[in-house]
Amino acid sequence: MPFLTALVLGVGVLCLIDLVLTVGVIRRLRAHEEILTARPSAFPSIVLPPGAVIGGFSAESTDGVRVSDETLTEPVLIGVFSPDCPACHDRLPQFAERARSVPGGRRNVLAVLVGTEEEVADQRRTLEPVALVLIEKHGTGLTKALQVNGFPSLALVDENGRVVASGSTLEDLDKIPAHA
Repeated sequence: MPFLTALVLGVGVLCLIDLVLTVGVIRRLRAHEEILTARPSAFPSIVLPPGAVIGGFSAESTDGVRVSDETLTEPVLIGVFSPDCPACHDRLPQFAERARSVPGGRRNVLAVLVGTEEEVADQRRTLEPVALVLIEKHGTGLTKALQVNGFPSLALVDENGRVVASGSTLEDLDKIPAHA
C-alpha cells in the first residue's frame, strides 16, 4: 500500500510539473505571436525599403564597365545573390528572365554576386549575357549601399538612387507603392 501511495504522489507531482511547463510554453508562444503580428517595420528588412535612397558605391563589372551611384541615369534592376543560398539558385533564372525585358538592356541591370570568383562562376555565366555582373564581398560596394541583410535581395532603383520596390522575390518588385 505505501508503494501505491508513493506512485500516485509521484504521478501527481509529474502532472503538476507538466502543467507548469505547458503554461510556460503557452506564454512564450503568445509572446512570439505578438512579435510576429507587430508592424512589419519592427523587423529588419532584407534590403533597403521603397522610398529609401541607396548609399554611395563605385564598382567595376566583370567586363570592365564602371558603375556607381552617379552613373544611374535610368531605372535599374538590381539582384544580389550568394552561391551558398538555396533560394538564390531558384530565383536567379527568374531574375535573368526578367532582366531580358528591362528597357535599355543589360546596362540597366546590375547583378551582384557575393563570394569569390570560383564560388560564383556558374551564376556569373548565367547572368553576364543579361546584366552587368559585380563580384564583391558582403558588406562592401553595392551590398553596403543597399544595406543587404539576406539573399536573394532584389530592388528597382530609379535614376536618383531611390528604391522604388524591393524584396526577395520578383513578386515583391511588382508591388510598387503608390508614392513611388
